[in-house]
Formats: sequence, C-alpha cells, structure tokens
Amino acid sequence: MSFTASVLRVVIASPSDIPEARDAVEGALHNWNDANSISKHIVLLPWRWETASVPLLGGHPQAQINEQGVDSADIVIALFGSRLGSPTPEAVSGTVEEIERSVATGKLVHLYFSTAPLPRDIDTAQLDGLREFRHQISQRGLLGEFVNVAQLEHEVWKAIEFDVAKLDLNVSALATVSRGVKFSAQPHEERELKEYDKRGKARYTTRHWIEITNSGDKDATDVTFEVVGEHSSMMLTCDDEPTIIHAGQTRRLSVVHYLQGSDPDVIRIHWAENGEKKHKDFHVG
Repeated sequence: MSFTASVLRVVIASPSDIPEARDAVEGALHNWNDANSISKHIVLLPWRWETASVPLLGGHPQAQINEQGVDSADIVIALFGSRLGSPTPEAVSGTVEEIERSVATGKLVHLYFSTAPLPRDIDTAQLDGLREFRHQISQRGLLGEFVNVAQLEHEVWKAIEFDVAKLDLNVSALATVSRGVKFSAQPHEERELKEYDKRGKARYTTRHWIEITNSGDKDATDVTFEVVGEHSSMMLTCDDEPTIIHAGQTRRLSVVHYLQGSDPDVIRIHWAENGEKKHKDFHVG
C-alpha cells in the first residue's frame, strides 16, 4: 500500500565506544516506524556514518560526514559513554562538532549520557574531557541519561514524539485504506527508590512494563496476552480477562522478570478482528 509521508533524517552521533547504544537507537527508530508511519504519515530515516556514508577523498573525514549526513539531518540523537571522542580541526571531538554544527543550524538535538558502570580499561584523559564537556553543555539545555539500552529506547521514543508534535507536519494520505488492527509492543523499565537500609543507603527496585499500542484503524476485541516459552524469565501480572484495545489506544502491561529462564522474552497477543481470531508474537527482551 502506498502512502504519502514526510521523511525525517535522524543522525545518530556518538564516539565509537558505545556501539550497542547506537544499535538501540536505530532499532527504536525502526520500531517507531512500524507503529506510526502509516497513521502519522511520517518515516524516520536513521543515518549512521559507518553504514550510510560513502568513501570519498578530498577533505577531512569529519567534513565528509557533515556534508553527507549531518548537514541534511532533521533530528540529531547524540550519545556519550565514557569517551569524548577524537579531535577534529574544528572541535574537541567529531561528535561534539556534529552537535555544535546541528545546534547552530537550528536542528532538533537530543543529548544523552550513559550512567552505566565505567569499563576497567577506561581512558582517564577521555573521561576527564567528557566530564568537562558535559559541565559546559549542561548550561545550554536539558540533558538526558540512560543506564541501559532498554531505557535509551524509551527515551528515544519520547524524544521522537516530542519532535513530531513540535514540527507539526501535515501530510495527506494518497488514499484512505483500512489498516485493521496493528499492534506494537515496546518494553520499558524504570528504577524506583524502594527503601533505605539501617546505614541510610538507598535501595532501588526496577519496575518493568510493556506498552501495547494499536496503531491501526480498527478496535481489537477479546484481547488477551500470554508469555511464550516454558522457560521464560518473564511473567505477566495483569488480569487474565479479555479486554478491548481501541484504535489509537495504548495499554500498559506490567511484567516481572526472574533470574532463571533460558527462553527469549516473547509475548503473544490474541485478539478478535471482524469476528476472526488472530494472534501475533513480539520479542520484548
């Protein structure tokens, strides 16, 4: 099915020490497309220099990255782990240059810092430079943090929803075609303060949930959920009674995780659509 859409280029900027985080951002953008592109007529196009840039001589590598990807971006998602990155002729690092260049041209820039434990072989000079940059940039806007890739994916979704509302894109569809029920399942987690021990040290617990969204144009009736696999580490804590998820509605499904379990985290959604029973599996690990 063809549809008219605005395509937004989203540059993923970071030093080379956090490839998993870069992958998580790209995955979150693709998942957002799956859930929203048809209904909102917007497609997010991730751009990463290591996969999208074209080898070309005739200038500093960072200048080529700027010309091929950064300068034509609509949104920039920048990440830092424990390194600031390699210096360029224009800035203390390539990632910093991409951030500064994008801010200067009025692009939407979201900046996140990892709070995960630092690696044992950390480069202290890089870490010092990163801390100095964070101190300076914190005076110029709001910064984000992430402790793991699941939280980062959640933060990216929030940022994209903010950007889409801010840009207020108005695109008309070529044709109105019924999409039926279209589910997506996005895992989330949040660290919460549980209590303080006798020494006054804070103890935390992590709350997990899955956001189930029906981005189609039909209501899903008789909706139930189940965990797939005999040895899953995930358990649902919701009511077993069938429910209705209306078109455009999102439901929060609470889950708990155990240390044991060898099967991947997969949730199966059952529903009825126009009197026909259907089901679909979603990997949420």
